[in-house]
Amino acid sequence: MKDKRILYVSSEVVPYLAENEVSLMSYDVPKMINDQEGQIRIFMPRYGNINERRHQLHEVIRLSGMNLVVNDVDMPLIIKVASIPKERIQVYFIDNDEYFKRKATFSDEDGVMYPDNDERAIFFAKGVVETVKKLNWVPDIIHVHGWMASMLPVYMKHFYKDEALFSETKIVTSVYGQSFDGNLDAEMINKIKFDQIPSDAISDLELPNYENLIKTSIAHSDAVIIASENLSSSLTKFIESSKKPFLPFAPKDKFAEAYTTFYKKML
Repeated sequence: MKDKRILYVSSEVVPYLAENEVSLMSYDVPKMINDQEGQIRIFMPRYGNINERRHQLHEVIRLSGMNLVVNDVDMPLIIKVASIPKERIQVYFIDNDEYFKRKATFSDEDGVMYPDNDERAIFFAKGVVETVKKLNWVPDIIHVHGWMASMLPVYMKHFYKDEALFSETKIVTSVYGQSFDGNLDAEMINKIKFDQIPSDAISDLELPNYENLIKTSIAHSDAVIIASENLSSSLTKFIESSKKPFLPFAPKDKFAEAYTTFYKKML
């Protein structure tokens, strides 16, 4: 994988957030490619519960300052950056005071999901692509982890489809087990349609629950990795019937070889 460029876009990454299936793989996979002398970048949201001082986040003025439109409202984009200690891995943080200042990730102290999680996902997807464009860094592969990143494949295949920068870029989505119950805002589909994304491409989002977000992400990806051992049978069937290249679940001690081989087939 020497000199191959892989962009990791994730809902959660250790050491910035607590360890779970998504956050651990969002660290382990980039580290593995970094060790193989691949070029990597990681993007994640800058949630308010990330300790900026401890992790030495700092704003990148030359990348910040643009506004992104979400549902006809201008939202300022702030970009912060940090390095994972000892690994020489740069992590870029997509930030906005309205969406990411609160001191938690997806839900309040009572466990109630934030009502604007749908808009946060849209803002995150657009923020990542706009920042990569400003960096003028062309990824060979974009690898998506976690539901907060699930709109990125949709926006890449529609909203940014004419960007020459990404004409050769392949999108891989890692699929994890259920991570939230209930639905996001019922208006989510209309907020995405505002960006001229055709309704038939996102029809599953008429009901924006976890599974339908992931199905929509898969439908707009070039390949899929099953990242949880106990994936729901409905998602497993959906992946198999999608006819897209997919990698079955690989345990921790075998994932490096499996992922590397899978990546090489994509390139």
